[in-house]
Amino acid sequence: MDVPVLVSRESQSNRKPPTRERLRRSLPYLAAGAALLAWQISAADPTLAFTLASPRSVAEEFLRLVGNGTLFTHLLVTLLEIALGFTGGVLLALLGGYGIANSRLLESLLGPYAVGFQAVPMIAIAPILIRFFGPGIPTNATICGLIVFFPMLISTIVGLRGIDSDQRAILHSLTATRWQMFRLLELPAAFPTILGGLKISTTLAVVGAVVGEARVSSASRGPRVWARCPSRSWLPDLCLPLCV
Repeated sequence: MDVPVLVSRESQSNRKPPTRERLRRSLPYLAAGAALLAWQISAADPTLAFTLASPRSVAEEFLRLVGNGTLFTHLLVTLLEIALGFTGGVLLALLGGYGIANSRLLESLLGPYAVGFQAVPMIAIAPILIRFFGPGIPTNATICGLIVFFPMLISTIVGLRGIDSDQRAILHSLTATRWQMFRLLELPAAFPTILGGLKISTTLAVVGAVVGEARVSSASRGPRVWARCPSRSWLPDLCLPLCV
């Protein structure tokens, strides 16, 4: 005697047809192919030849830069600046955010200056940094750190301030030490918000490094892109691989 197998409606609805699942997985590749096709068609227009290179020209120039080692030489310098600036900015922001979130005095002392400093354009701070550190990796790493600092500072403060006061009261009633409070409550509760700040700061660190290199450095990707700006000699087949 056959035993009927009961299948819930929810499990049936979760089963997608194989064709639809394959189509969903192929959508990113279809979008990339459509973008390349539109790029190729646009590059075929003679009026855009000065500003837009074809995908083939970009790929050939990219392979040439990789083959002669030029791209990796400059890329390593940029990655070093990003790593130094990102690490320093994140560590200082975590320490400062933890202090401000747990001390009203520090918030009153440092909070207004942190917000005001963020409003200052980085292009105005760069000459001062060059005066102190000179052109090169230290200045670019400092620019990265300054750009990364504020988003991480705000993320840390928001994450720590969002902890439920009842949870803090429970740990205080159990005579938890400061380290236990941090390890058992503050770090796990604030980690999602801090992780969101890290994602934003990673992108900002790359942008800050390349922008800082445009005027400060000589052994990285930024100067090579800047040297090809429209006011000088714009070569799209060279500039686009450097941006990639």
